[in-house]
Amino acid sequence: MKTSLAKLRSEAAHESEECCLETCSDSGPEEHPPGKRSISDDPEEEPPGKTATTRYRLFGDIPDNLWNDWKWQFRNRINCIEQLAQLFSLSTEEQAQLKLVTMRYPLSVTPYYLSLIDPDDPDDPVGKQAVPSPMEMTMGSLGLEDPLDEKGDTVVPGLVHRYSDRVLLVLTDICPMFCRHCTRKREWRNGGWVRSPAEVAAMLDYIRRHKAVRDVIISGGDPLTLSTRRLENIISKIRDIRHVEIIRIGTRFPVVLPQRIDNELCSMLSKYGPIWINTHFNHVREITPEAARACDNLLRSGVPVNNQTVLLRGINDTVEDQIKLCNGLLRIKVRPYYLFQTDEIQGTEHLRTPVETGIKIIEGMRGRTSGLAIPTFVIDLPQSGGKVPLQPDYVLAQTEGELVLRNYRGEIYHYRDPITLERAEPPAEELCPAGNATASRPREALPVRVRRSSKCG
Repeated sequence: MKTSLAKLRSEAAHESEECCLETCSDSGPEEHPPGKRSISDDPEEEPPGKTATTRYRLFGDIPDNLWNDWKWQFRNRINCIEQLAQLFSLSTEEQAQLKLVTMRYPLSVTPYYLSLIDPDDPDDPVGKQAVPSPMEMTMGSLGLEDPLDEKGDTVVPGLVHRYSDRVLLVLTDICPMFCRHCTRKREWRNGGWVRSPAEVAAMLDYIRRHKAVRDVIISGGDPLTLSTRRLENIISKIRDIRHVEIIRIGTRFPVVLPQRIDNELCSMLSKYGPIWINTHFNHVREITPEAARACDNLLRSGVPVNNQTVLLRGINDTVEDQIKLCNGLLRIKVRPYYLFQTDEIQGTEHLRTPVETGIKIIEGMRGRTSGLAIPTFVIDLPQSGGKVPLQPDYVLAQTEGELVLRNYRGEIYHYRDPITLERAEPPAEELCPAGNATASRPREALPVRVRRSSKCG
């Protein structure tokens, strides 16, 4: 939809609740999405962060009733460089470069998320996630199209089965925003698609036949681009499978288009628990009152929210960045779950950090914030190797009966390791004979002794 910004604004007065979601299926356009937005106007507490900071500078003539309508936001995504150039200062040369990038890696960003960007900061951490970069092409030879080999683990179209007890169900490749670090960036060139009813039926049949599957992860694209009615049709069928215990939904809507999390969606999800949402905040500035209300609505519906951050160069690659982000997440009752090393995806090399950066971030967070705020740093290995957690090395040495440990301040401690019960059994001749007065005396317990050594350099 390559409309100009002027046209976007002129059409705003004519938009209505009947606007139709831009998705496609085998039977034509997707049915109308859910009805009225109904975000709570009285959150439990004022969340951190600020509302869309440049909304009135960039979209000042868009009335609140449209701005707060997720369907309007979705229909009016900025998806061409000409539109972007009307909002941000781009030279003719920059526009030409970015047009070349979008020929391979398209642009799509909601007005809401765009309004979080500081247009005067070329290194804005929010902007780097949404606005194309020439380095997507100049460094594009590095990496792989499908680094995790999802195709190799695909058992029927759209269903990835890598771990024995869980499957990944990919319903669509449509997203409200194309994140420049996306693991499935390869799909952008294929146009928007939604799995057909026949494809969904094949995926569900596979799950029914494989009794070891207890966890189904619904992903995309972003599955919340589908209407609530269509989502419910799929989720209800998954819930009818008796051996499926958990349903998870991977979505970035709470971050890039939080207006989507309305009462109709939350009411539907509440019927099919346990359902968990895994979302994707990468920077503290994404934690706005709108995003906090969306997460609060999910929580009040019995849907816990976890966060999976991707470690990104120049965006969130310092200890301070991660502490601010994770503390902010806890304040809106979202659990920091994973910190992912950026996958080896073509077109994202400029955003990748050395692995050591992630390890040092976790080390730097320890002792400076609650353990509840510290995510697990993981690498998702290429060629379907799976996730590997990485932590700072706090065990300096280990012998039989003792460990040498380093704490978060760099101080060295010796810790007595208890011997096993088998080794603790005393020889028979040391056992007190029956009737001996000492037989009933309890053996003296050895204390746990922690010896502190000098601080390491």
